[in-house]
Amino acid sequence: MVISLAAAAPKKGVFIFAPEMMWDCIFIAILFALVAIMIQRARAGLPIPPIRRIAGLEAIDEAIGRATEMGKPVHYSPGMSGFAPETYAGLATLSYVAKMAAQYDTRLIVTIRRPQVHPVAAEIVKQAYLEAGRPDAYNPEDVRFVSDWQFSYTAAVMGIFQREKPAANLMIGYWMAEALVLAEAGAQAGCIQIGANTNVFQIHFFIVTCDYTLIGEELFAASAYLSREPMLTGTVVAQDIVKILIGVLIIIGTIWATATGSPAKLVDFLSL
Repeated sequence: MVISLAAAAPKKGVFIFAPEMMWDCIFIAILFALVAIMIQRARAGLPIPPIRRIAGLEAIDEAIGRATEMGKPVHYSPGMSGFAPETYAGLATLSYVAKMAAQYDTRLIVTIRRPQVHPVAAEIVKQAYLEAGRPDAYNPEDVRFVSDWQFSYTAAVMGIFQREKPAANLMIGYWMAEALVLAEAGAQAGCIQIGANTNVFQIHFFIVTCDYTLIGEELFAASAYLSREPMLTGTVVAQDIVKILIGVLIIIGTIWATATGSPAKLVDFLSL
């Protein structure tokens, strides 16, 4: 009986390509092609569209310079997440900040919440000091794993603000409910503050308490903006071109659906 039922059951076909995902495939192919083209052009020294000016990133040099003039440290945190896109972006920016701090002979205090991020951050800072030609100035005790608990970490960093009196506070990563607490503590300590966050529920707290705020995807463009590395720059430019293309198509589709009075036709077309 089991054998006869199995034999009678219809065989399922193996689909290599899903027709309803055609437009997704087209946009991904366009993105990959643009990324490859822009990277090759950037490596060859050919002109590509520039990344627009981001005030918060240009202010990093100002913040480190201010701390140097005052003889005070710089505090840096790559956020509250583990290994996530925001953390990678924060760590990439940390490399630039550490290199500038080494060149200016400015003390850099890095606080980490996640234990798995700590060794990576420590190695990034150590390598930055080495590239700046000042490996002897690297102090491993200034790259600190504080606590894995959200508000234990927050309280500890507030204590660092009160004891160490940093002149600059850079919070580049993903932040949650502690965003306002830390930014307010930094403001009370007299820090020039640069915040970056992709959490839409917390960005406004950085806007009202920090001197400069990176909003959303500006955080992910930071490493390309600061390093001007061809591969990173080409990737960011290609993504922006695709976003513009999608925006134009949305406008065209809206006009078409409004003019024809039948949005269903447009939906059917895009579902081909």
